[in-house]
Amino acid sequence: MEQPGTARVRKRSTARRARESVTRLARVTYELSGADTVDTVTKIVTHHIADAVRASIAALAIREGELVRLVGLRGLPVEEAQRWETFPLVLETPATDVIRSGRTLVLAGAAAIAERYPDRPEMDRGERTLVALPLRVAGVVTGSIAMSIPGPDGIHPTEVELLEIMADTCAQALERIEASAVARQQTARLAFLAEASITLASSLDLDVTIARVTRLVVPTFADWCAIDVVRDGALRRLAVAHVDPEKVELAWALHERWPAEPSSLTGPWAVVRSGRAELVREITDDVLAAGALDDEQLRMARELHLRSALLVPLVVRGRVIGVLTWVSTDDERLYGDDDLRFAEHLARRAATAIDNSELHSQTRDAAQQLQRAVHPEVVVPSPGWAVACHYEPSGRTEVGGDFYDGFAIGGGRYVVVMGDVMGRGVAAAAAMAQIRAATRAFASVDPEPASVVSRLDHMAVSYGAEQLVTMVYGVADTATGALALTNAGHPPPLVAHHDGTVHQLPFADGPPVGLPQAPRRQTVVPLAMGDTLLMFTDGLIERRGESIDDGLARLAQALPALDDPALDAGLLRVVDAMRDDTYDDDVAALALRRLPPTT
Repeated sequence: MEQPGTARVRKRSTARRARESVTRLARVTYELSGADTVDTVTKIVTHHIADAVRASIAALAIREGELVRLVGLRGLPVEEAQRWETFPLVLETPATDVIRSGRTLVLAGAAAIAERYPDRPEMDRGERTLVALPLRVAGVVTGSIAMSIPGPDGIHPTEVELLEIMADTCAQALERIEASAVARQQTARLAFLAEASITLASSLDLDVTIARVTRLVVPTFADWCAIDVVRDGALRRLAVAHVDPEKVELAWALHERWPAEPSSLTGPWAVVRSGRAELVREITDDVLAAGALDDEQLRMARELHLRSALLVPLVVRGRVIGVLTWVSTDDERLYGDDDLRFAEHLARRAATAIDNSELHSQTRDAAQQLQRAVHPEVVVPSPGWAVACHYEPSGRTEVGGDFYDGFAIGGGRYVVVMGDVMGRGVAAAAAMAQIRAATRAFASVDPEPASVVSRLDHMAVSYGAEQLVTMVYGVADTATGALALTNAGHPPPLVAHHDGTVHQLPFADGPPVGLPQAPRRQTVVPLAMGDTLLMFTDGLIERRGESIDDGLARLAQALPALDDPALDAGLLRVVDAMRDDTYDDDVAALALRRLPPTT
């Protein structure tokens, strides 16, 4: 039996240690208030607070659903500590008991510990006091702190009270750190979505848009990203991005050899049918094995190291046009609901960009087909003449109004035409086709330039044509080389003489077609053997901030490039020399060269 004097000494010693502990714990309060990372909080709990109460073992645990995860542990061997990285909430332990109950647990002495946990032999660590405290924020228990204090002296009630205050301060610090991290993440994601919107809207090229969608998220949000679109009742993969370039080919091969089954209850086809996203939080080896059709597919899937995935529908105007897939190969990055919602935000932007790109491509193709329909497929040369033509659309989705033609008529003569219908679209294309057809018809009756253009004027006035049309019409005589021209408001043609000199023909001697102020006149220009006439539309010479005279001067300097036995090659060099990608207009050009009789 302990002597009264010994008891009094122990009591005074315990009280003294308690006062020292209170002093040390008070200092820790300041540390916790300034902690800005989970690691800092963990160090304070497992070292500073534990040292203040002389604990040999200290643990900080966080609740994650129905699991408990240790974020900090001191005092156990590595092998034993690894067993407790995560464990079920239903397990009977001091940490889980206080999380479930929300009440502090103090067990003084080995007998009390053994009585509380008779089925846990690992709890037998000699004479000690075990203290477990809940981490509570706004009435919700988010985790626990557990400490083991060796020896028979136990812990003073004042220390327990201060530890409870420390536990609340710790819980608030962790909550603040998590809230700050979430706020930073949300801010970063909003900034990313804003930047993604700009990036996706910067191109109407479908392939470029698709590639940008996949590259945007790798590697920041995914290790592997794929885009599948619905085409003719099938899912067609358009792009794959992977953090490891060598794995891209593997991902393509996996998709091509084992495409998704349309009747599958999960995967991309299920997302297309339902219009609802699919989240696979954790892809275990059992999941891979269950989904593999054969050993080879399982081997390739394992080689990609799939760990988590989400599949999000690409929806435009209530219609699912495809699926955006993110895959994580990192064991530490398992997707959750927040990731899914974020991916859905990006998917909406991506779907709109993809749909706009597809519409642009379809409209542009239709415009180009319409343009080809109203242009002659081939301008056929005539004996004594070489002819080359070039047409280059601006890249816009509406058909332009530039047109040209060249054809032989009786009497050894050859007709060349270059014109421009002001405006764009179907109306301009219709007017262009009408003018071309009418020009050929009038030329068959009387090919003289003044006569043909006058008849076009009369037609435009009679039918109330709304489109303004400029044109140059010429008739070349094979025998004499004489070229008769009438210019109705169009840029003047140029002549590249065989001796290297350049001659600009006079400016238009009359207004555009349909606006005659006086009878049409014509000019006769002699073309010697080897001379080349160049007719063109204003897209070849016009530039912003530059006069038409400057543009014609630039063209005159480039015209010697026409001197090539292959006239089409020479014409292409002239167009390339005049090219300006910043100016958005169609370019049409036609070159007519007089050849020696023996050619």
